[in-house]
Amino acid sequence: YTPLKTRYNYRMKPLGFLVMGVSGSGKTTLAKALAKRLGWDFLDADDFHPPENIAKMTAGIPLDDSDRTPWLAAIHERLLSTLKADRRPVLACSALKEKYRAQLLDGLEDIVIVHLAGSYELIRSRLQGRRGHFMKAEMLRSQFEALASPPRALTVDVSTSLDEAVER
Repeated sequence: YTPLKTRYNYRMKPLGFLVMGVSGSGKTTLAKALAKRLGWDFLDADDFHPPENIAKMTAGIPLDDSDRTPWLAAIHERLLSTLKADRRPVLACSALKEKYRAQLLDGLEDIVIVHLAGSYELIRSRLQGRRGHFMKAEMLRSQFEALASPPRALTVDVSTSLDEAVER
């Protein structure tokens, strides 16, 4: 893979957003609110997981790169088709590693990355209170270990209010 090379000009309107971070950081909540405010299309990366990936995560088994490759390809295709339809996407996706972001955003330099960052303790407490989601709090440590903070991103502290984060 080649590292993602993006050139953001924050004074110009982006073609989309990738809201990324570990599970429990608030990606879906922020991405939905941002999409609603802008009138853009919300996409949830979780919706693109094949049943095998969901079964692994439900069993507490972290995904490996061979699990992620077709999943990331499907999301990339959706981003492309959304843009080709003259729509703008707001994607909620963990995208923890640079190579995942490179695959997701290949050729899509005008999509801005928003990195939701926060402490392990705060995010773990959020996950422990979450019900009905396949991602378990016990898997959070592996996500923090895999996380490679993007060098070119808008970083938002997860303790920020939703309204403040959307405004930012």
